[in-house]
Amino acid sequence: MADGLSNFNPFSKRESHSATAINTYRVLTIASWLLAVVASVYYSTWQPVDHDGTHIRQGIWDINRLYPSAFTLNSTIVQIFWVVLFISQIGYVAALFSSSSERRNVAANVGSHFILNNILHFVFVMLFVHNHFVMAEIVLIVNFFNLTSQYFRHNSYARYIHMPVVSAPLAWTFVAIYWNGALAVYHPHNLVARIFGNVFIWAILVYGLFYIGLQGLHDGLLA
Repeated sequence: MADGLSNFNPFSKRESHSATAINTYRVLTIASWLLAVVASVYYSTWQPVDHDGTHIRQGIWDINRLYPSAFTLNSTIVQIFWVVLFISQIGYVAALFSSSSERRNVAANVGSHFILNNILHFVFVMLFVHNHFVMAEIVLIVNFFNLTSQYFRHNSYARYIHMPVVSAPLAWTFVAIYWNGALAVYHPHNLVARIFGNVFIWAILVYGLFYIGLQGLHDGLLA
């Protein structure tokens, strides 16, 4: 019964994948990756301008600048992070085309999580640039659960998969939840929100230390 259900679960971990499944992952992975990359680059660097020279839509970093909070991001650092992340993910995509069946299978095992992450990232960007911060927060939270599930089920894979597909997207999504969440409740004169922001910003450090400790414990048990 469990084996039968796993055949219909795209997130289940399998020992092997059929040629059809691998080809499907190849197509959907590339398409969703391009969707995420194009949306991120487009709304980070380009602003549509009306015929009178006024901006008709704000870009990601315009919004970041217009609504300052305890979680306002440094656009340069984030864009460098995105560039490194998206380029590193090319190595993961290449693994789906590897001549090694083991590498293809490992890559396919995280394929559904990766595809869903890309789609949700695209949806988040679209909602964010149109100022739908509450809906964008819901999308981020859904993706956080997707990526957290992936981390605990696939945290022992090689670095070429773990960093670009598992840990880095999860780290970004966690930070984005705080960043976008602050915009969803933004009020420039709300002292309580400012206090909470300056307290909870330390949760990012605690969260990172938790996963470092968890990875250290995992490595110690395997030693």
